[in-house]
Amino acid sequence: MSNNNRQLLQEAGRALQEMKYEVANELGITSPPDGYWGFVTSFENGSIGGSITRKLVAFAQENLAQNTPEA
Repeated sequence: MSNNNRQLLQEAGRALQEMKYEVANELGITSPPDGYWGFVTSFENGSIGGSITRKLVAFAQENLAQNTPEA
């Protein structure tokens, strides 16, 4: 794997971690101070994951719509 790919993966991972905390905050879920999410309920973790997925899908759809030439 090239250094560019490694850097891109690290940046994507950081962005997803930031998004997790942002979404948890939006949903009123207290994020664990030590960063260990194992004590957060399955329902809360699922809500966070579902919200992240919806945001990522919406982002992808917007980008596809903007970058698709009209016929």
